[in-house]
Amino acid sequence: MFPHRMVHRCAAVLAAALIVAPLSAGIASAAPRPVAAPAPVPSLELDRYLGTWYQLAAVPQFFNLVCARDTTATYALDPQGNVSVRNRCTTWSNGLNEITGTATVNDRATGAQLHVSFPGVPTQESLEGPTNYIVTALGADYSWALVTDPTRVSGFVLSRTPALDAAQWQQIGTAIDVVGQSRCVYLTSPTTGGLSQIAPLCTV
Repeated sequence: MFPHRMVHRCAAVLAAALIVAPLSAGIASAAPRPVAAPAPVPSLELDRYLGTWYQLAAVPQFFNLVCARDTTATYALDPQGNVSVRNRCTTWSNGLNEITGTATVNDRATGAQLHVSFPGVPTQESLEGPTNYIVTALGADYSWALVTDPTRVSGFVLSRTPALDAAQWQQIGTAIDVVGQSRCVYLTSPTTGGLSQIAPLCTV
């Protein structure tokens, strides 16, 4: 589904975050344990989530460095009942870059955790697999969404429009804090009719 599997067919090799367990009395150190995955929203109405989203900010990934502006993701139901994915952006040479894939829902309780696959992309070719897309926050009117993955390596601010107001950005910033990420790791994504510069989200 979704913009974090955009364009270049290379996968980022990044370590999952770890935390150190509290020290017990008389013990000098303890083994690290994995941080729990970010919590999904309690309920995602898929029919409201379908359609086109603009990427307004993201944690940089190797596979979307080719994108200069106007990065979008369009989702629709396919004949099998899964979600078809079409990611597009304008490149630095003013061309169009596009990739298509499929998303399947892994979490029937909330509908907000999915596995996204892209034919021909190493490690992402299988239609079924572990969750790699979690909707962690949503505007009440589905005007914006915050998306990450179980390791918090990726992050995407999506919007139904090319621009958001100050109150919406404040809500998004708070959502990023809650999920355990830094706003400064997110870079804004230039969009026609929206932000024109690439800058850390914490400075905007």
